[in-house]
Amino acid sequence: MLISIVIPVFNEAGAIPELMKKLESGLSFEFPDDYEIIIVNDGSTDKTEELLETLSEKSKCLKPMNLARNYGQSTALQAGFDHCKGEMIVTMDGDLQNDPDDIPKLIAILQKHREVNLVSGWRQERQDSALSRRLPSKLANSLISYVTGIKLNDYGCALKAYRRDLIKKFRLYGEMHRFVPAIAAEVGAKIIEIPVNHHSRKTGKSKYGIDRTGRVILDLIWIQFSRKFMHRPIHAFGGTGLLMFFIGLMIFIWLTIEKLIFGFEIGGRPLLILGLLLTLLGTQLLAVGLMGELLIRIYHEPAGRKQYYLKNKD
Repeated sequence: MLISIVIPVFNEAGAIPELMKKLESGLSFEFPDDYEIIIVNDGSTDKTEELLETLSEKSKCLKPMNLARNYGQSTALQAGFDHCKGEMIVTMDGDLQNDPDDIPKLIAILQKHREVNLVSGWRQERQDSALSRRLPSKLANSLISYVTGIKLNDYGCALKAYRRDLIKKFRLYGEMHRFVPAIAAEVGAKIIEIPVNHHSRKTGKSKYGIDRTGRVILDLIWIQFSRKFMHRPIHAFGGTGLLMFFIGLMIFIWLTIEKLIFGFEIGGRPLLILGLLLTLLGTQLLAVGLMGELLIRIYHEPAGRKQYYLKNKD
């Protein structure tokens, strides 16, 4: 099996028949009998499950998966990754906004450039509302690129092509799907971004709203923490904790000098409370850092997990 197409869907029954028609039309010509289409039904409440069952009876390349409930796009993608067999894996949305005709272009780059592990799509001419989708997306892309150091124009494009050995090196949790390039870069992937087509939505409705802004920021904090401090949590918490403890200790020393040498009353002074607060917080942060160091060793050592990947070996 050369190509696996992984498509997470949620309430996209109106788009799936045309999507399958376009996929089979293009893929059967480019990769005859050498591809599979895995559509992951992420707990849809419409007729998606019944529709996929009907379509799978007519198409031997379609392998539907029905999750027990709506877990989210990242989990649906991971489910597809866990069950696909292709040496090259393509992901895309199921709402017909990504163009199946772009898939051969992505695959061709992987075939031509053996050093490339991930080809990411760039919706250069987006067919979305400028105010509700394009502007927030542009701001988010700039923020993610700045924080992670991985410069891409379009982190949110679902159309991507991976080598199989790359997706074995990481797993997606929560809502990490939008940060896949940053996660992939952390395990040594070489990434190329190319322009792809983008179409306006014709069926269903968008699953994204303004509420995802907060989730993006929280996920970005986690990504940055995991990239910098996953293997040395004491440095994340210990530095701040040590600084707080030191300042609190200096306050106590100063107050002790004032009390013993100058005879000042210190019992009701806010400075005493500040010193106590900083000392306690500093001690707690140091303890959290030490606990993190213990946990990272428990995570790696019993299971024999590596803290590294060898280039082009693992």
